[in-house]
Formats: sequence, C-alpha cells, structure tokens
Amino acid sequence: MSTQQPQQSERPGRYQRSAVGLVTSLVVTVVAIGGLLYFMGAFRPDFEVKPEAVDYVEIVQSAQQAGLTPVYPDALPKGWISTGVDVEPGDHPVVMVRLLTDNGKFVAVRQEDASLTAMLSQWVDEDTETRPGYTVPAEVASPVARDWKGYADAGGDSAYAADVAGQTVLVFGSAPAEDLRTIVDSLVTTPIG
Repeated sequence: MSTQQPQQSERPGRYQRSAVGLVTSLVVTVVAIGGLLYFMGAFRPDFEVKPEAVDYVEIVQSAQQAGLTPVYPDALPKGWISTGVDVEPGDHPVVMVRLLTDNGKFVAVRQEDASLTAMLSQWVDEDTETRPGYTVPAEVASPVARDWKGYADAGGDSAYAADVAGQTVLVFGSAPAEDLRTIVDSLVTTPIG
C-alpha cells in the first residue's frame, strides 16, 4: 500500500490580493490616523505662546556704564512690553530696543552710526517712500530730537528718523504711526542710576 500525502494548494490565503485591495487598505489606514489625530486635538487646549518681557532699562543702564549713550523710551505705554535689547559696542556702536504694543504690533528703536538710506533699506524696505514727518509737541520739554522725517513702505510698515548726536535714530515697525510717535515722544538719553 502506498500512502500519498495530500498536495497543498498553491493558492494564497482566503482572499484575493489585488491593487484595489491595497489602495483601499491604505485609504482606510490614513482616514483612521487622521480621525485619531483630530480626536486627540479636540481635547488639547490651544497654546498661545506669549513673548517674554525683557527689562530693557537694566540693559540700557549696563550700556551706559560701558560708556555708550543709548536712546531709549523712558516709559512704555500700558500693556506694552520690551522683547529684547541689542547692544553692540565698538567704534560704531549699535543699540536697538524691540517692543510689542498691547495689540501685539512690533515697534523698534534703532540707534546706529549709519546712513539713513542703509537703515531704511535694512529695517523697513528697500522701496521706502517719504511720508509726512513729525514734530515732537512743545509739552515734551527736552526731546532727543524735535523734528523727525517720516517714511513708510507698501506693506504697511512706518518709520520716523532723526539725527541724534551724530547717529541716526530710527523708530520703525508694523504698529500704526500714532504708536511710533508715542515712542518718539518718550525717547531720552537720561543716565539711569
């Protein structure tokens, strides 16, 4: 007697494999992962990253102790914060105070021994247009400069510039021109201390 073993079928598993089946399983997987991510995001609180306030007065005081005469706002309007101060000492010192308004708009005060054209090109726009200037009101007893030239670009940024002790001071940003003028009125070089 001869025993024969049953022959195994050469067919794959219980279902037919096809390109349509593969695509369908990929689509189902992507939809399931997307649904899971949406579900997880629905219970996560919205994160609002607020910039950290910097004590600009302390940094300005350090710059003054190093022999510089920075131009800086003597006080900020309510709700405004300073987000940073750059001080670059040397033969051509640079001081820049960066601010955010209570509405989150950017304002900066940059003081540098550089041409106004170069500063406008770098910090506002290469195609800056001349706009009406600004004269600090008489009630501001001793401004760093009384008359300021006005500039703006097509994107909505504004700037005011003046010469202060042989250096160009540029007040610029995305904030409305009224906010820039508020900072211009508050600029001082008073020693802190």
